[in-house]
Amino acid sequence: QVKLVESGGGLVQPGGSLRLSCAASGIMFSTYDMGWYRRRPGKQRALVARITFGTATDYADSVKGRFTISRDNAKNTVYLQMNSLKPEDTAVYFCNADHLCYNYWGQGTQVTVSS
Repeated sequence: QVKLVESGGGLVQPGGSLRLSCAASGIMFSTYDMGWYRRRPGKQRALVARITFGTATDYADSVKGRFTISRDNAKNTVYLQMNSLKPEDTAVYFCNADHLCYNYWGQGTQVTVSS
């Protein structure tokens, strides 16, 4: 059974930082491209950052220079370090695993940026 479990969300003030984690099980993690997506209030889910199995990274323009995606294949975990958070980063953040025709989602973790 494939599981992606996100953690690390919460309430943070503008300018603050959070680190999200996504622990994967049931997949050969090192072969998967991993991504973080978010669904902001009233918006569709959109890509935030992605890291390939070969560790190439890609970011949405709105988070470049503030967010960093990384992975630890030994721990089957992908991370999203979020710095300089803004109120518009408020969203549910989802972890995604993608490999060929296989695509899996986590349940999401809420991030709220507010003073």
